[in-house]
Amino acid sequence: MPKYVIEREIPGAGKLTAQQLRVISQACCGIVQTLGPQIQWVQSYVAEDKIYCVYIAPNAEIIREHARRGQFPANRITEIRTMIDPTTAETSLTR
Repeated sequence: MPKYVIEREIPGAGKLTAQQLRVISQACCGIVQTLGPQIQWVQSYVAEDKIYCVYIAPNAEIIREHARRGQFPANRITEIRTMIDPTTAETSLTR
């Protein structure tokens, strides 16, 4: 199943309190449950004025529906093609 990064422009996101983030998280989880098992919220990264979320979903449209129902932005939805990390440097490029 495809994995996506969603960029949400939320001014002041980095200043949200733990309680505000809890409420946002609860809303996200509730909406994911109503949309069914085909969408999964993996994690989110809170930056200064943006939140970057990682979701597993069959397509970008269900992510847009999630954002619509939650009344929060999904300014950019990008499918992840592959992932690299420090262990990638250790693998042989010739097989």
